[in-house]
Amino acid sequence: MLFADVSRYIITSNLARIEMSETTKKSGQVRRNIRLGDTVDVVQKQDQRTGKLTRGVVKDILTNSPSHPHGIKVRLQTGQVGRVQVIITQ
Repeated sequence: MLFADVSRYIITSNLARIEMSETTKKSGQVRRNIRLGDTVDVVQKQDQRTGKLTRGVVKDILTNSPSHPHGIKVRLQTGQVGRVQVIITQ
């Protein structure tokens, strides 16, 4: 792969990421962005290595601090606990 191809890929990926974040998702690292009843994607403790996301509805917010670098910890209505990676807006 040539340098131009690599830089074009990086720019395209970043633009897609920016476009997606502005239209469909918010940061899960800031507590004030998360409300009870929100649909979110979380990573559970056992899935941290793989990054597998679990979608669910927020039942409880477990992190007390205003922000967390790895995501705000929540309990979903199913009882699963994880750190919010994406807040799904509809």
